[in-house]
Amino acid sequence: MDVSLIGLGQMGSGMADNLVAAGHQVTVWNRDRAKTEPFAARGAKVAADLAAAARAGTVMTMLADDAAVEAVVFGDGGLLAAGPDLLHISCSTVSVDLTARLAAAHAAAGQRFVSAQVLGRPDVAAAGKLSVIAAGAAEDLDVAQPLFDAIGAGTQRVGDRPVMAAAAKVALNAGIPAIMQMLTEQFRIVAAHGIAADRMAALLLDVNYGNRLIGSYGPIIAEQRFEPAGFPMRLGRKDVGLAFAAAGDADLPLTELIASRMDAIIGAGGGERDWSAVGQTD
Repeated sequence: MDVSLIGLGQMGSGMADNLVAAGHQVTVWNRDRAKTEPFAARGAKVAADLAAAARAGTVMTMLADDAAVEAVVFGDGGLLAAGPDLLHISCSTVSVDLTARLAAAHAAAGQRFVSAQVLGRPDVAAAGKLSVIAAGAAEDLDVAQPLFDAIGAGTQRVGDRPVMAAAAKVALNAGIPAIMQMLTEQFRIVAAHGIAADRMAALLLDVNYGNRLIGSYGPIIAEQRFEPAGFPMRLGRKDVGLAFAAAGDADLPLTELIASRMDAIIGAGGGERDWSAVGQTD
């Protein structure tokens, strides 16, 4: 199908490559025109401006932030000026507020809009293995699905309003720094006893640590099934205390925060609740 991709940074470049490889008729546009040259050599068209890019009828944007997306959509000669029936597929990680504004503005212009957030690093984008988190009208998602198939390993449709995909992506990204801090603290605990970080990293993979935890605790937290406890808060706090003792003088700020929340819950009479209730405030 005819599609334009706007934004050829690390993520957009991999996406463009895979769209071309999948046989789509791809037009590219980038603020720095030099970045379009490799794609012209691979058979993509290069748009002279945003209006030319919009002529494809379907436009994917993969840009750095809210300001870049606003410029492409609301600026002079931007996507809103392209006339009715344009389908804009926003893949950029942007705010929920901007996504709501985009949906309203495109609708007012007689255009279609979906949010198709992508999860993965540049190497994953290059391999065509992104996870696509999409939301919008079902018929628009159906039109876009061949494009999602070209750039991703799978698509999760999370709702009929584009803002829902934006919210899901923001939530996913919010957890990444917490996981990075968690890993850092785990490595510090074992380092105090001579275990190298790469060996601990391999252990986490070998035991399928992340998937096991999410598979076990995700449904419990989602459904608020904290009683009867599978593992009570008081015993979880005991284990956190053991981690402090094992770490010696290592800095564990995330673990300290978790311990303080556990102490507050136990102090309020919640010692027999499941320890997965550590994030609850009631």
